[in-house]
Amino acid sequence: MKNSFRQGPIASEFIGEAIKKHQSKTTIGAHDIFLGQVRADIIDEKEVTAIEYSAYEEMANTKFHEIREAAFEKYDLTCSHIYHSLGKVKTGEICLFVFVSSAHRRASFEALEYMVERIKKEVPVFGKEVFEDETHVWKVNK
Repeated sequence: MKNSFRQGPIASEFIGEAIKKHQSKTTIGAHDIFLGQVRADIIDEKEVTAIEYSAYEEMANTKFHEIREAAFEKYDLTCSHIYHSLGKVKTGEICLFVFVSSAHRRASFEALEYMVERIKKEVPVFGKEVFEDETHVWKVNK
């Protein structure tokens, strides 16, 4: 089973390379990408400067695999990839990268939304929002 975790933020170069690798796959007509970025939210008058991600990695990788396989069953996809950060990710940096490809755009659009919604609800990944003063609180997904 594939390890979907990357240590720290997901670099734009990594995202670009993932896209580039698919240019040789000539049955693909559409790609859709979701990039989750850490926001500088204000909570109790303090600004978030980073999120520290942790996970039950084996369970989370199993769940990522299940979500990916379910998307292939439900939609006519060519490729699908999920990457999530572990460790500290600063505001403005990417923490989640979901990439789907298909012959036609509709399948890519629908599959991406389906996958991201399931990831946010079902995968045991946890985040502590870190503030300027280095205090933190557990993040609540919305």
